[in-house]
Amino acid sequence: MSRRTPRFLTAALAVAALALGGCAEKTTDSPADNGASSAATFPVTVGSLTLEEQPEKIISLSPTATEMLFAIGAGPQVVAVDDNSNHPAEAPRTDLSGFQPNAEAIAAHNPDLVLLASDQNKIVDQLTTLKIPVFLTPAAVTLDDTYRQFTEVGALTGHPGEAADVVSQMQDDIAELVADLPERAEKLTYFHELAPELYTATSKTFIGSLYALAGLENIADPADADGASGGYPQLSEEVIVQANPDFIFLADTKCCQQSVASVQDRPGWSTITAVQEGQVVALDDDIASRWGPRVVDLLRTIIEATAKVPA
Repeated sequence: MSRRTPRFLTAALAVAALALGGCAEKTTDSPADNGASSAATFPVTVGSLTLEEQPEKIISLSPTATEMLFAIGAGPQVVAVDDNSNHPAEAPRTDLSGFQPNAEAIAAHNPDLVLLASDQNKIVDQLTTLKIPVFLTPAAVTLDDTYRQFTEVGALTGHPGEAADVVSQMQDDIAELVADLPERAEKLTYFHELAPELYTATSKTFIGSLYALAGLENIADPADADGASGGYPQLSEEVIVQANPDFIFLADTKCCQQSVASVQDRPGWSTITAVQEGQVVALDDDIASRWGPRVVDLLRTIIEATAKVPA
């Protein structure tokens, strides 16, 4: 994301934002037929939302939802996206905010469908009062959550077949990536950095589940064994140095200008295997924080980086 306070902010906002997304009410009921059919039929009901006609003016206040919409061919129906939706480039970016949504500003675009990641400021009630259809696409916890959201968004926008195709391609790509993982006597370990304050994500989070797919062991898991931090604990430098991870993945390169060089310059970090072996990997913050179509790209980056270490 460009134009933001450091994303995962001082990680407190990030953790709060992700927690809100993860705790937002999920709609689990999908249409029986539309999710896999090649033709859209209306009315369509997903969860508690029913659309009588295919929406022509969609607003997305979630960067992930924006990527999903364009991936399934609904881009021409999107009239506005939030200030953090920076992909794809043709998305009609505005100063609308998903963190501080304003009902009047949203209504000014006369939308017939609004997608949100969380119900900030009780925006769902406000938009419902204005008779604007709204649908929540909360932060995914598993890949199945991602696939379900594609199906739901595809049904609501009139692109069920395209959504099914995207899901199928993602599943095939991920299966191919993990099929050739080398067998190791001991798992490689890693630290995933969300912010320079050393906030991270455990294996119980969406990003953690991708590393698990890649066969890696998370050094942060013991720090939030009881889940008190919601999967996003803050580690100390001492804990990280002592854990001595084989890899460090930086998801704060854009927001906080962290880099391989900046990690190498941190006092005491020169003893860490990841630093000594040149196994500090700079990620794209945006790709590493979204659960849409580019999840495959993130998993590929992780697997390709770790594959350089002989089994």
